[in-house]
Amino acid sequence: MAGFRENLAENIRKRRGNLTQEAFAKRIGIDQSSVNRIEQGEQNVTIDTLELLCKRLKCKAGELLDC
Repeated sequence: MAGFRENLAENIRKRRGNLTQEAFAKRIGIDQSSVNRIEQGEQNVTIDTLELLCKRLKCKAGELLDC
């Protein structure tokens, strides 16, 4: 069973679509390396970052975390 970090990583990759990590990072205001680590399941996200992700991806936190 996948954990929250793995679910988050997979759902961000799916939802950002054709945007590169760099372009997506610019849209949410974080470094591309942070997006990479989040998408690899190597970095936890803060509540603030989760909120930014949800706003840009137009979804709720539960959808990204598969709650």
